Amino acid sequence: MATLERLRGRLAELKVHYFLESRDAEDNRLKEYKAAVILQSAFRGWRVRAYLRYLHRMMTVIQKWWRGYLARKYFRSKVKTAHFIMKMNFYNEMAVRIQKRWRGYYVRKYVHNYYALKKYLQAVSIKGSIVRKELGEYAEMMANEKMKKELELEERRKNYLARKTHYLLSTEQVAGIYNSPFKQCPDEMEFRLQRARPLSHKDRPPKKGYNYGISDCSDWLDCRLRFAFPTLKPLPPIGKKKVQGPFRDTAEVLQQRYKPLEATLRVATSISSVEEARKELQSKEWSKVIHNDMFAPFSSYHTNEPYKPMIHTSTDYNGASYGMQQFRDEQEEQWVSNKDFKTVFTPIPVFDKFGQTYSKAGNIV
Repeated sequence: MATLERLRGRLAELKVHYFLESRDAEDNRLKEYKAAVILQSAFRGWRVRAYLRYLHRMMTVIQKWWRGYLARKYFRSKVKTAHFIMKMNFYNEMAVRIQKRWRGYYVRKYVHNYYALKKYLQAVSIKGSIVRKELGEYAEMMANEKMKKELELEERRKNYLARKTHYLLSTEQVAGIYNSPFKQCPDEMEFRLQRARPLSHKDRPPKKGYNYGISDCSDWLDCRLRFAFPTLKPLPPIGKKKVQGPFRDTAEVLQQRYKPLEATLRVATSISSVEEARKELQSKEWSKVIHNDMFAPFSSYHTNEPYKPMIHTSTDYNGASYGMQQFRDEQEEQWVSNKDFKTVFTPIPVFDKFGQTYSKAGNIV
């Protein structure tokens, strides 16, 4: 009780003391809060930096192991490629040697064989001598035939000359020019004249370059030939004057009198010209896809027509719907077969090795 009385006595002093302590605490609250924030931020920064340093060390370890693995893998691939290229170069060199030996043997045995070539040249020389002999015989035969033809032509010409000049034959009273009395024997032509038969008018050939007139032309009345009438004007007579008067040229008069028939329009055109024109017009309409079906939109004309499906809707190769999906999308449910497309020929091996081989310098081929 005494203690309680003492506390009651000090109650006013305690209230003042509590008020002062509360005011001091309230005054220092902001400073303490700021100090606590500074301490917490420093501690959290230190913890985060420590964690980041730990993460950096771990990432460095991971990157070190991963880069080492990639380097070892790349080095193994380089070594493997270099070994493969070395083997291929060695195999190619050995193949070149084998091919060189085999080609040399083949050429020496079959292509440039000395004994076979010698035998072949001997056969060619024998064949050439035979051919030269045959060509000489043929040339001699052709020369003989040519000489024979020339002699026959000369004999025919001499015979024709003898028939043509048969009047130069010698008679019993008068000697001819080929039977001179000053010669020991008559000329050869004299004997030809004696053997020859006189040339008649029927045996004489027609003269070349003879110009037939209008009276000699058999079809000049037909007037269908281009050169039926003379196109050039004849030369005026020498020493004669032109006849006075309104006279026209004879060729012009004959050409006007016997000119060809000019058909009228009724004779020149066909009877069925209208039908032919209609058929031609119809063929042009068919070529331009124009039909003559009747257009009846408000009747039942088109109800009984059978439906004609289009090609891309009536076959398995349906067309892609426009605007609904991408045209390059694969529609496996519309495939004709479940198997993939296979090429007829195998791909070229050189293209298969493109980008996978290396040269001697290590570059990609």
